[in-house]
Order: sequence, then structure tokens, then C-alpha cells
Amino acid sequence: MRCTLLSLATLTNRAIGIVIADNAKDNKMAATVWATAISKNQSNGRAIIFRFIKEFGENFDRITTPIRIIIAWSYDSETGMPPTDVREWMDSTEDALKLAVEKEHFANLVLVSTGENLREWTYYTRSESEFMDRLNVALASHPVAPISIHISEDSQWTMYDEFRCHVRE
Repeated sequence: MRCTLLSLATLTNRAIGIVIADNAKDNKMAATVWATAISKNQSNGRAIIFRFIKEFGENFDRITTPIRIIIAWSYDSETGMPPTDVREWMDSTEDALKLAVEKEHFANLVLVSTGENLREWTYYTRSESEFMDRLNVALASHPVAPISIHISEDSQWTMYDEFRCHVRE
């Protein structure tokens, strides 16, 4: 991966100085490895927590998922972190999406950020329209979530790679 000199603040509009904590399990299989990173906003001391894929399984091929979809959920909080009831609602929404959009490796959740009154899920998927169909089916029985969805072509996974380049291990 080739890293450029973009600041992480440019990528996320809110993060500086990430330190990584590896959540890998002792698994001999070539499985996906998730990690957590925390960034502190130097102006107010608030944290942003990033959960991201650190290593993909050995048979993973990015080329099959060229569309980037970011689902953003804004919330109000004095601490910058979601209140418990909102966090539980977000977690239930994520679980429902996982069952629908990650089935058959149709889409991959690669990055989740939470903090500064915003949670964002970043997916890479095969098809924008099918992702939206699956999302609508998955969330049909859930309360309407205050989300916005941002979609763009990113066949080179540029946003994800730029994020990873700025994580200090």
C-alpha cells in the first residue's frame, strides 16, 4: 500500500493521532482480523473510536467490491459518544445490515467510526442498487433510523487505504 501525505483529519474531518489496539484472536486460519484505534480531538479532548479491518482473509479480493457506501448517523450528546439507548439502536441496526448485505460476500463492512456525535459505517460492495435493496429489506421491521447514505465508486479502495496509512501501530 502506498501512503500519501494526506492528514487523517482530511480523511475523516475530525481525527488526529490514532493509536492501534489489535483485536486479533490466535487463529491459524487466514481469517479477517479486526482492530480498534482511538483518536483524540486535541481541542476538546473527545475521542473517536475506529473499528476497522486490519487484515483480510487470504482469499479476499477487493476488485469484486468497487462501490463505497458510507452510512452516517448523527446524534446529540454532550460527550460526543452516543447515549446508551442510541448506541443499542445503532448496534441492532448494524447487526440487521450484517445479515443482509454481508451474506455471500456481497458487501464488506471495513470501517466504523464513532465519536463527535457521528457514527459512520463504511462498506465496499458489488452493486449500489442491490445494496440499497438489501438495506431496505433488512431495516423494514426496524424503527426508521436517522441515517444519510453516501455512495461513490472507489474501485481502488482509496479512502480505506488512506485511513490505514495514518494508523500508527
